[in-house]
Amino acid sequence: MESSPYEPFVRGFDYVRLASITAGSENEVTQVNRCLDAAKACNIDDMCQRLRTEYVSLCIRRVARADACNRSKCHKALRKFFDRVPPEYTHELLFCPCDDTACAERRRQTIVPACSYEAKEKPNCLAPLDACRGNYVCRSRYAEFQFNCQPSTQSTTGCRRENFAACLLAYTGIIGSPITPNYIDNSTSSIAPWCTCNTSGNRQEECEIFLHLFTENICLREYRCTKSLLSPGFSNSVEFHLRYARAGAPALCI
Repeated sequence: MESSPYEPFVRGFDYVRLASITAGSENEVTQVNRCLDAAKACNIDDMCQRLRTEYVSLCIRRVARADACNRSKCHKALRKFFDRVPPEYTHELLFCPCDDTACAERRRQTIVPACSYEAKEKPNCLAPLDACRGNYVCRSRYAEFQFNCQPSTQSTTGCRRENFAACLLAYTGIIGSPITPNYIDNSTSSIAPWCTCNTSGNRQEECEIFLHLFTENICLREYRCTKSLLSPGFSNSVEFHLRYARAGAPALCI
């Protein structure tokens, strides 16, 4: 990971072809698909469409004479997209509600996981965690994620800070870093970094604390589920959160 996620806009980039990250054709959609609507909204906005085209193009591009992408360039483009595009577009793409696998697969493909997320084998989580701690940008953003998405049994919402917008912003802030999280499949809304805590040795507890911050974090889960019930924005009030939480989450928000 580079020392900074920021770089100037690249002028002269070919934005004519918007690379497809869809899980199926638009004609296959037979019901309201908020993830498809989110993609359409992004395409209408100049900055969202331009930066989304850029990261998708870089993330699907194969390195010459290699059956692999350039993950470093893919991650940099993803960071630029989430840093510069307003949350009303990025959050709709990432947290759109789904009640079928086709929609959920489109949502999972948002960050082009074949390049930005997955690998042939899952490393031990301590490897990406150590890499993150060794980089000041990733380290600070991970700390912000820990702070704003910290769960609490004493809170009525399950979240210590009860700042819904800050938690989601902190989550998107670590996309494009060594600890990039994503949806693990298209049958649930469970998220995790691409790693495991097998063979952690005497750092087993440290590894599990890190992984559980994603896989067993009721605060993060409730924030995402509450967000997916709202359109186009979301409220930051505890009363608002509780009202929608009691209403029940979408089918894949489990």
